[in-house]
Amino acid sequence: MKPIRSLAMIALLQAALAHPASADDLARIKASGVFRIGTEGTYAPFTYHDDAGKLTGFDVELGSAIAQRLGVKPQFIEGKWEGLVAGLDVNRYDAVINEVAITDERKLKYDYSDPYITSHAVLIVASDNTTIKSFDDLKGRKSANTLTSNVGRIAAAHGAQVIPAQGFDESIELLVAGRVDATVNDSLSFLDYRKREPEARIKVVAVDTSPDSSDKSAVLIRKGNPKLRLAIDDALAGMRKDGTYQRISLKYFGRDVFH
Repeated sequence: MKPIRSLAMIALLQAALAHPASADDLARIKASGVFRIGTEGTYAPFTYHDDAGKLTGFDVELGSAIAQRLGVKPQFIEGKWEGLVAGLDVNRYDAVINEVAITDERKLKYDYSDPYITSHAVLIVASDNTTIKSFDDLKGRKSANTLTSNVGRIAAAHGAQVIPAQGFDESIELLVAGRVDATVNDSLSFLDYRKREPEARIKVVAVDTSPDSSDKSAVLIRKGNPKLRLAIDDALAGMRKDGTYQRISLKYFGRDVFH
């Protein structure tokens, strides 16, 4: 057996010993009175610290509302994205709520709740642009995108010349400066930017709703917890029914982002 060389690994093992796994985590969560949630805390507007240092964000409020409906208190445990999902393996927390996209690869090892948010690829141009109205109009045009991103591949597939950009904000800066004609990007990022910069002279002219360009995110939990998964699904459904979800969504994105 190899020696443990990482203090982080020791902490994870201690967490696992302190909270032993059960046949279904829901009973243990209710008995402890705490719903442990893994999250980054550095990924606005989903999970981040405000100017006062308080952890907040769309996913944080969503997780708190789920805990309330489970009849317990939320405990957010922050960690870097690279090891966040793996924290479930050592029982560091009960769920990860961090805009975790549903993928076939993750489904092999973990279970998801019902989806609670959907992002789409959108085509963004300057407000005064009247020549680009659809993705097909990108042919021969310049689109600012991260080169390895899915949205960058969508732009290239429609004949655009992809101009490298580091993230959404830089793509918009290049667009507003007139150095590119458009950017294909994430709908949630656009809504967040529009909320932060309401005067920005940009607009969405097309939305790609095909399965290959849409991502659904959900609460991630360990396998073997059907009661917990059902309880989370019931909580999410209740939030949709009583308007809690719409309130949180409007606060961070200015619209309902469920679909």
